[in-house]
Amino acid sequence: MSDQTPPADRPPSVDTLARSIADVSLPHPLLVDAARAAIEAGDPDRARGIATDLQRRMLTPVINGTGTLLHTNLGRAPMAWEQAATYSNLELDLTTGERGSRMATAPALIAKACGAEAAIVVNNCAAAVMLTLAGLAEGRGVIVSRGELVEIGGGFRIPEVMERSGARLIEVGTTNRTRLADFERAVAEHSDDAGVILQVHQSNYRIVGFTEAPRTAELASLDRPLVADIGSGLLDSRCGWLAGGPPGWLAEEPAARQTLEAGADLVTFSGDKLFGGPQAGVIAGRADLIATISQHPLARALRPGSLVLGALQATALAYLAGDGDAIPFWRMVVLTVDELRARADAIGVGTVIDTEATPGGGTLPEVGFPSIGIAVSGDHRYALRNRVRPLIARVSDGQTIVDLRTVDPGDDADVAEALGSL
Repeated sequence: MSDQTPPADRPPSVDTLARSIADVSLPHPLLVDAARAAIEAGDPDRARGIATDLQRRMLTPVINGTGTLLHTNLGRAPMAWEQAATYSNLELDLTTGERGSRMATAPALIAKACGAEAAIVVNNCAAAVMLTLAGLAEGRGVIVSRGELVEIGGGFRIPEVMERSGARLIEVGTTNRTRLADFERAVAEHSDDAGVILQVHQSNYRIVGFTEAPRTAELASLDRPLVADIGSGLLDSRCGWLAGGPPGWLAEEPAARQTLEAGADLVTFSGDKLFGGPQAGVIAGRADLIATISQHPLARALRPGSLVLGALQATALAYLAGDGDAIPFWRMVVLTVDELRARADAIGVGTVIDTEATPGGGTLPEVGFPSIGIAVSGDHRYALRNRVRPLIARVSDGQTIVDLRTVDPGDDADVAEALGSL
């Protein structure tokens, strides 16, 4: 009989171990993976930890206490959008009953909001630039200043995006100084080849000192379509959706409406930065150019679905209504220091300190504005990240700091509990 008794140290079966950690809220196949990994590592007791780690790697809501409003790692602009489990008229014209266009919904509203004739939406700004160049300059040259050959987030570089579009780069000027004459000479030398002039906003860096660059209005005078990649998606420099007008730190940021008014034929920008919506790339401007771009095969490959378009539509409607309070990003921007200090005092934990918040998201480098934070001695970022509702903080001078400008007031009680538990 002893020959039939398994050794005392034999590990449990994968299925038995997986069922023993069923209280971890994951589907059974994922618990099986965790159990198998623990058994293969020779430590079945690690199964629960492996499963929990897997759960923590999934998308989950977090509280942003970093003071960076457009934190790329945290999804940039915060927004809420709910859609019932139902069909929508995504590509149906309810008036005629015929097939419609998904670009007649949110993109048309965005065009209206920024003073453009038409617009098209794709899945991010890099895609917007690539599709624009593919539609207007595939197999042809694109003239761009050497000082604007930027690298954007994730290691994507303008020359590489241009290469994927099928266009050919025509560099002019130098890193720090490019003149209108450089563009004029390139247009003359490549009269049969240059299809587009591209102006790229230096969103995530600054060149200072001995610098020069032609203005949008000057480039618009040249005999080629001018595409201005303004990047961060400020719709109108007047900020008519804010009761107090534009914040001072936006003074140097190009806006879609004013860039088009200055003569740009098209603008491209992100949906999840200063626009305050979901991740998307917008191309707006002349209707004839938008129509040409829309016919390129890449337009279908890069188009967004109904969830993104629905969220963009809600955001665009808020702009058209002049309701900045309906856009979470702008709600955070206009909070006064006194309002933030009152919230910090009410939380009643740690030390209330003056801080500086930043736009983030590759937008407005070196710009900061006053904010209020709560400081607790020591580095507690790991503990705060590993709460059921993670709180993302930063450390400075040996203190863990939670900046309240990027914390929704509805989350103040969670912040108090999290800091109080340290």
